[in-house]
Amino acid sequence: MKSDFRRTKIIFTLGPATESEEMLEKLIRGGVDIARLNMAHANHEWTRMVMRRIRQVSSKVGRDIAILMDIKGPEIRTGDVSAPIELKAGEIFDFTVKPGVDRENAEEVRSVDVNYRDLVNDIRVGDTVLVDNGLIRLEVLEKHDAHIRCRVLIPGELKSRRHINLPGVKVNLPSLTAKDRADAEVGLAEGLDFIALSFVRTADDIALLRQFLAEKKSKARIIAKIEDQSGITHLEDIVRAADGLMVARGDLGIECPFEELPIIQRRAVRACLANSRPVIVATHMLESMITQPMPTRAEITDVANAVYELTDCVMLSGETTIGQYPLECVQILDKIARRIELEDDTEDREVAVFTGDRMKMLHSAVVLANQIPDSKILTFTRHGFMAHGLAALRPTHSPILAFTPYEQLFRQLRLLRAVEPFLMPFAAEPDATIENAIMVLQQAGRVIPGDKLIIATDILSQDRLVDSVQLRTVR
Repeated sequence: MKSDFRRTKIIFTLGPATESEEMLEKLIRGGVDIARLNMAHANHEWTRMVMRRIRQVSSKVGRDIAILMDIKGPEIRTGDVSAPIELKAGEIFDFTVKPGVDRENAEEVRSVDVNYRDLVNDIRVGDTVLVDNGLIRLEVLEKHDAHIRCRVLIPGELKSRRHINLPGVKVNLPSLTAKDRADAEVGLAEGLDFIALSFVRTADDIALLRQFLAEKKSKARIIAKIEDQSGITHLEDIVRAADGLMVARGDLGIECPFEELPIIQRRAVRACLANSRPVIVATHMLESMITQPMPTRAEITDVANAVYELTDCVMLSGETTIGQYPLECVQILDKIARRIELEDDTEDREVAVFTGDRMKMLHSAVVLANQIPDSKILTFTRHGFMAHGLAALRPTHSPILAFTPYEQLFRQLRLLRAVEPFLMPFAAEPDATIENAIMVLQQAGRVIPGDKLIIATDILSQDRLVDSVQLRTVR
């Protein structure tokens, strides 16, 4: 049995394996909702080209998908090395922040430069330094003005420009770098829909990006990426400040004890539900499919668990940038999500509780929809509030058919679980807008005569608009 509508949304990361018009068309027809551009590996010329191509192919297919730009954020990396350095367990090794400055016992201790000059001020003796996604682990023994001296705990081969993680260390890097601003300006000029901010540590980081977007007069929405201990500590504040959250399990799995990762993911999803914010579960969803045509059983269960947790989106990274089976990855996510969504888990759901009057009104609409089999929820939104609120309440079986007159908001609604967006101008009178929407739905084959619609919208009463919940049968 196959559902006619998948509630969980799919984000794919664009790269060499998926940037062609032919593959983009296959992916859009295959049901992807959002294209992610990873600016850690993109230049401006490529960014402009692929954004225009996405819009062009979307128009050709007749299904507009959203674009999410993932800006690089603050990052600590090692410098270039002439040849890979084979680090051995127990070896003493230096990270230098002032290249060329004399080091004690320099002739005996090998070293590599680091791009972050204040590293010696932020780090403490006894701290852990992880290099290359945690494959190499070192312990800080000494701090000097120009370098830190470490002991290798887990050996490995150190190559050029490897990423450094510092678990539990608060670094004073800017949350929005000059590169981020330049990248974002290119994306904004091309009409991006979402911007993901990496390594968000506090709500102040979100405020800084929001100020930047306001200066550019952009309505792009902000996705906060939780990637380290600081972000976890300030999770609730970050969720409230952002427009959505990404659980970036790659760096999280390095920065935090691995056994904490499932707990953090679950806590993040719950925090987003409680605050009416969409949430994305990302990284390593189908990692083995970069080179293999089928996922592992563990990966299938991982994707299923994210769907069971009622996440809004699941995201593909390397699987669709350099992977050999990008379309198959999307098809497998689609198949798993549809199957899990058929499970009746009503008793296990934790329904978010809201105190505001409008959210209580939306809650009553969802309760009504849950009690009427095969019903659909219809709503109208100019700013996204109604659709976000309904999506956060996670209807048991009813899709949320959300109409908006604004093209960018129409694409942004693709992020929300169970929301199927429609672009349509609104009439002067709310009832005429409802009738027009039902006509559009009939023409699209989304409703037929006899279908029950729970409508959450405003109506005109004594010359003023009031919120309402209506039950209508399609004629």
